[in-house]
Amino acid sequence: MNAGAHAGEVAVVTGANKGLGREIARRLAQEGMVVHLGARDEERGRAAAEELRGDGGDVRFLQLDVTDQDQVDAAEARVEAKNGRLDVLVNNAGTLLELDTPVTEAGGDQLRDTYEVNLFGAIALTRAFVPLLRRSAPARVVNMSTPLGSMSLAGDPETHFSKMGLLAYSSSKAALNCTTVLYANALRDKGVLVNSAWPGFVATDLNRQRGSLTIEQGAELPVELALLGSNGPTGGFFMRGEDGTRTSVPW
Repeated sequence: MNAGAHAGEVAVVTGANKGLGREIARRLAQEGMVVHLGARDEERGRAAAEELRGDGGDVRFLQLDVTDQDQVDAAEARVEAKNGRLDVLVNNAGTLLELDTPVTEAGGDQLRDTYEVNLFGAIALTRAFVPLLRRSAPARVVNMSTPLGSMSLAGDPETHFSKMGLLAYSSSKAALNCTTVLYANALRDKGVLVNSAWPGFVATDLNRQRGSLTIEQGAELPVELALLGSNGPTGGFFMRGEDGTRTSVPW
């Protein structure tokens, strides 16, 4: 394990029993962090945490359905009791329920269920952990987003993103981006950095493995933002540019 600048820091990663969340948890553990691996499914979550511990990381299963306020509160209480603070929160849990649903047919439960996870869940977690984040300087919050939540790109008929037509998913991520900015403004003077990250079009279960990037490639930017120093950006929306460097996504 890496005994560098982030050794001993504490992280929570939601939706981390598989895919991108699991890889982010693995890499933060490699940095020497104590990683609480949040997952709804206890069996899968414990198995993922055990497997990552086999790689030498301090990874602990955290029962966490982000739509269940009791579980959110219990997760915060557990981290406080075990660690007393939080350095990194990665709001990775997300859902996409309308991959083949036209905009004009989306609605009802699709919208409610999508917002419960993608927006309200991220807000519930951030709100619960703010007191612990304030005990660390700098602390970092990373919200997983997408250009599908960019008003600028959605409003440009020449872009690929304007043609995707995912009403619930796109609008929930646009709202999450706004949430990123509002939290960044509110916590700026507390040493808490809050940013949105687009990992790229990663092949995951969320998109039925249609993505062109690997999980390993997709984890690079979220982890970079999770490791920012005190002089790092806050209130930004970032992606990897063609040259591989971090670049801004238009709001």
